[in-house]
Amino acid sequence: MDVSKRLRKADAISAPFCPCREKLRGDVMSQYYVGVKIVFAWPEVRDGKEGYAVKYPDGYTSWSPKEVFEASYLPMGESNDNMVTPKMVDSFFANVEAKALEDGKTTMVGVETVTGFRQYETSSCVDPANFDLEIGKGIAVDRVRNTLWKCLGFVVQWGRSGLKAGNK
Repeated sequence: MDVSKRLRKADAISAPFCPCREKLRGDVMSQYYVGVKIVFAWPEVRDGKEGYAVKYPDGYTSWSPKEVFEASYLPMGESNDNMVTPKMVDSFFANVEAKALEDGKTTMVGVETVTGFRQYETSSCVDPANFDLEIGKGIAVDRVRNTLWKCLGFVVQWGRSGLKAGNK
């Protein structure tokens, strides 16, 4: 076995999110996957538990507990426009912090998203006499919003079309 295979096996065994050694099968290592789907869902109670009935694009229907479903899916609205909306983008903002930098003319903004990802942006004015933290915050937050918009466009496209065969 070459060194790179042994290192990959060692990494998988020691990885904090690898639940057990049984994930390894001979020389073939099991792996984790990430996927994106656009589904149609509605609240439904089963056996006294709140959750969602979920209909997949191929027509398959399943049920998910409320906590699991809401931790995995972002509401897109009632129409199937497959588009990013301002409401979707704004729903990704969990916390916004702004501070003035030492130069007296720059605002730095940190936005924490609902996924825990943090995005930072700055805005500056030419003359410190014109500095306004709230104006700078608004400009920097708009830049983060535009970045999230682009990223959500990528996610919606992936959910809508899946991965193209042969490009994996």
